[in-house]
Amino acid sequence: MQGRWIWALVAGLAITGCGPRLPDAPRAGDLASSLWQTPPPANRQGQCWAEDTTPAVIETVTEQVVVRDAVQDAEGRVVEPASFRTETRQRIVQDRRTVWFRAPCPEDWTVGFTATLQRALKARGLYLAPVNGTLDAPTREAVRRYQEPLGLDSPELSLAAAQSLGIIAVPLK
Repeated sequence: MQGRWIWALVAGLAITGCGPRLPDAPRAGDLASSLWQTPPPANRQGQCWAEDTTPAVIETVTEQVVVRDAVQDAEGRVVEPASFRTETRQRIVQDRRTVWFRAPCPEDWTVGFTATLQRALKARGLYLAPVNGTLDAPTREAVRRYQEPLGLDSPELSLAAAQSLGIIAVPLK
């Protein structure tokens, strides 16, 4: 009986190695590797690009700076209190950033494609509105929430995200 179990295991392992390799599931940061920091090459037939700009992050720091120290008498009592001035400065924490990425082409954006996108996002709990096939604000926000943990904080659907959602075919390697 134990011999049959081992042969079944060996046969199962042999069969699973025969088919085409399936693409790996997306992991955090997967979309970031498909971003371009410079403008993409000229559009080639069947390649469409989208652009997203993240605004700069500016930090404002306000602090009190001593202008004159407190004056104390011989016994340590404050005769004149210290005086202060307020200084406010701003610094750029993160520069404005524009990225380009491959995106589904306009001819792909049919009502059926958008409805499929909405269903895929709804299945992941990101799209809560009714499936209507319209690329509206709730759909774009759900796209952004899907892509953000994967490295692209944009409401524009990237081709890599569409492939990881399973709504566009992934080319076999």
